[in-house]
Amino acid sequence: MERLTGCRPRNRRGDLPLRKHVHKLPRGDMTSQSEISRDLGVAPQFDAASEAMRRRTFLQTYLERSGLKALVLGISGGIDSTTAGKLAQEAVTELRKQGSDARFVAVRLPYGHQADAADADAALAAIGPDETFEVDIAAATDGMWQAIEAAGFSAASPAQSDFLRGNVKARQRMIAQYALAGGFNGLVLGTDHAAEAVMGFFTKFGDGAADLLPLGGLTKRRVRALAAHLGIPDRLVNKVPTADLEDLAPLRPDEDAYGVTYEQIDDFLEGKPVPPEVAAIIVARYEATAHKRALPISAASIHA
Repeated sequence: MERLTGCRPRNRRGDLPLRKHVHKLPRGDMTSQSEISRDLGVAPQFDAASEAMRRRTFLQTYLERSGLKALVLGISGGIDSTTAGKLAQEAVTELRKQGSDARFVAVRLPYGHQADAADADAALAAIGPDETFEVDIAAATDGMWQAIEAAGFSAASPAQSDFLRGNVKARQRMIAQYALAGGFNGLVLGTDHAAEAVMGFFTKFGDGAADLLPLGGLTKRRVRALAAHLGIPDRLVNKVPTADLEDLAPLRPDEDAYGVTYEQIDDFLEGKPVPPEVAAIIVARYEATAHKRALPISAASIHA
């Protein structure tokens, strides 16, 4: 699955990203382990309680400074969206105690029947969102794909068709979230973290498009530790991660797509020793997917 790109904050000129790592492009020599970790904001130390407080404060501060009133996030039933959603709900609950009318809006975004719908329900129960919506993206996804085929495009194979349709699903989900954010005068949250970012495992302008990334800089094991600290049920904390975008391979584990495990990715990002062949896979994915972590590049930023 492409599951690999992003929409990131711009600076005042609008042509260069604020986060230095999202603009890094391959330069011909192999990027070092420490350089990648630094670029993705992975801290050398981690304390779940401190990180929970820091990330809630981040959401509160940005929301208040923006002048907007809501945080919006799609909830899939996976540990990333559950953790980000829990942080968001706690953040706005604290703001309301200070007199704000901030709210958290959770969105279920199934494509027809969701195989792990029970996990999504469990996630919502753990979060307790102020508002919950369910938007079935099947009609929009199918309609868009039919229009593309009617225009004359034909996929090279069923596998390619499934891959491309999977990314249409991801982008339709973000369309729905931004529509709701507009209606609630809010900001859209993303679930990107360092372990996915290094592998480019997100859809460009799909789940990679967001206003705020409350899990940014965390490895997968640190996301799980944060989730456990927040009281999220063990069944969700320990759930096998899956993008679930492909009809031909439903609930395919992320690690099957990576060729390495999350434990190996996390060790790499946290500066621990990993086998050379594992490091080579991670560095290759990082460099090959640099375009996905970058904003659209303006000609104004290129100087002869």
